[in-house]
Amino acid sequence: MAAVPSTVALESNAAPLSRPRAHLVDASHSTLDSLAVGARGRVRAVGGEPGLRRRLLEMGMCRGVTVEVVRRAPFGDPIELRVRGYALSLRAEQAALVVVSVEG
Repeated sequence: MAAVPSTVALESNAAPLSRPRAHLVDASHSTLDSLAVGARGRVRAVGGEPGLRRRLLEMGMCRGVTVEVVRRAPFGDPIELRVRGYALSLRAEQAALVVVSVEG
C-alpha cells in the first residue's frame, strides 16, 4: 500500500492567473471587474496565462472593443457583459484580467 502525502497540492500544474501590468491601470484605466453596472469601457489590454488570454480574445475581448456591464449575480460573480452586440458572462477573476479605459 502506498503512503499518502501529508499535503496534497490541488492542480499543482496549474499556473496562477497573471494580472495585467500595473502601469496599465491608472486614473483613466480600470479592470473590467471594478466597473459598475451600466458602465462602459474600451478594452486596452488582456492579461492572464496564454490559454486563458487567448480564450478571452476569442470571445471578443480585443483591444479597442467597447464593453458594457449589464448586471452582476447577487454575490458579484459572474458578471454579464455586452460585447459586440452579444451577452457574455465572465467570472470576476477573469474580468480582473481585462484592462479598460472608462467611457462616459
